[in-house]
Amino acid sequence: MRRVRIVNSSRGTTLAERAEVAESFVGRGIGLIGRRDWTSGDGLVILPCNSIHCFFMSLPIDVAYVDGQGKILRVVPDLKPWRLGPLVLRSRYVVELPVGTLARTESRPGDHLVLEPASR
Repeated sequence: MRRVRIVNSSRGTTLAERAEVAESFVGRGIGLIGRRDWTSGDGLVILPCNSIHCFFMSLPIDVAYVDGQGKILRVVPDLKPWRLGPLVLRSRYVVELPVGTLARTESRPGDHLVLEPASR
């Protein structure tokens, strides 16, 4: 699976150093199901995506819905397991992050995200 670094270019902060990119039907469907923990540098980009669910997940997550130009359209901090996220029709992809990442990086709607190749 491809990995990227997620940078909030509006704030000069890094949301994830090693985010996985789920681009296949199976990868998008599985997402974080079965994951028990992750570090502050981890993340998941689901591409394409405009809505998510947290069924069968054991971790709460921060979520950012992003358009095709990298603009954050909506954020959902601390989305609990077994919940549905909102449908954001203009979203091109969704970024799932450890809880607290959006607050730590002060990421909010209107900010721009850049996906860069992750260092190995």
